[in-house]
Amino acid sequence: MAPITMEKATKIFPNGFEAIHELDLEIGEGEFMVLVGPSGCGKTTALRMVAGLEDVSSGSIRIGNRVVNDLSPKERDVAMVFQNYSLYPHMSVGENIGFALRVRKLSKSEIRKRVEATAELLGLADSIDRRPAQLSGGQRQRVAMGRAIVREPSVFLMDEPLSNLDAQLRVQMRTEVLRIQRRLGVATLYVTHDQTEAMTMGDRVAVLRGGVLQQLAPPQVLYDRPANLFVASFMGSPAMNLYEASVSGTQETATLALGGQELRLTPALCRRKPALAGGDRRGIIVGIRPESLTVPSNGAAPAEGSCLNADIELVEALGNELLVHFATDASRVGGEIAAELATDQTQEMEVLAGEGISGAPAANGVARVDPRGHVVAGERLTFNVDVDALHFFDPDTGLALEERDG
Repeated sequence: MAPITMEKATKIFPNGFEAIHELDLEIGEGEFMVLVGPSGCGKTTALRMVAGLEDVSSGSIRIGNRVVNDLSPKERDVAMVFQNYSLYPHMSVGENIGFALRVRKLSKSEIRKRVEATAELLGLADSIDRRPAQLSGGQRQRVAMGRAIVREPSVFLMDEPLSNLDAQLRVQMRTEVLRIQRRLGVATLYVTHDQTEAMTMGDRVAVLRGGVLQQLAPPQVLYDRPANLFVASFMGSPAMNLYEASVSGTQETATLALGGQELRLTPALCRRKPALAGGDRRGIIVGIRPESLTVPSNGAAPAEGSCLNADIELVEALGNELLVHFATDASRVGGEIAAELATDQTQEMEVLAGEGISGAPAANGVARVDPRGHVVAGERLTFNVDVDALHFFDPDTGLALEERDG
């Protein structure tokens, strides 16, 4: 097994477009690395550079101890699994899996042994004589994976392999892919635009935007400590609520002005983020995760100094939770990042804005709350805010405010 290393890897197409800019990425032996980002961010181009399907304009790519910039895909000992299954319809499952071995002219006994072992690993032993047309979508994707596994490559490269499956099957196949990868222990680079896949599958996740690496970290670190506005917006479903705000006061008296409302910041929070306690009022961007907004229990008063009044526009009941879309007088951060992400939440907000519900402001936030809470569209509600869980970003650079450990 071999690690993958990209050092300042850059891809510039003949028309001058720079798809990847000096990408540094190291995938350890047996690691499952996910490359995630919106459409057009360069993630598939990066994967194709590792595969040898795209030339490297500058920088280097190593697989194991070899620099592979000038090696053909065949010489790199990589196996790819694509979005499209590309199975031979006239061949059985076993013949599809073993096709690459026949091309290599392995003996029939060796091919049979490896095909049967791969089919057993993938749960396809009972389907080995069936044709692709007789298989479900999940089974076809397993066959596509089998063709990669049977070669016993040094590296797996997967380009959105689950995007053609329905939602329920996608969840099931995520588990299958991870189970197989863990058992084989092969360094894997997995490309997806789906941040839920990234969060649930990756040992580490690399977030790309415009060909530039934004942050590389374990999934929970990306969620809890996003490096900038883009990562904060992209990681999480529903997305983080981002608002223009201002802060003022000392470490003991700091307040956050959010539209016409104020939140009191705790001394502990100001100690962790010293830039919050500068005295003079100054602009800042605040991020509120949907789960950081809660509805007071029946009869309980809102928490003084840490509550947010909002007009409820839409309530989505999902069984285990409610997604509450609301409007406040705070200004939501928009511009280039919001347009680029085009998340489900952004689209939902556009729909609500188009409806112009009761002449109220367009919904500009979402909360994830307990389904037993009494929340009704059209009413005004006060949310409790977990102030210590707020995120803060510099409005000029978009970078998260530095956090002091401890």
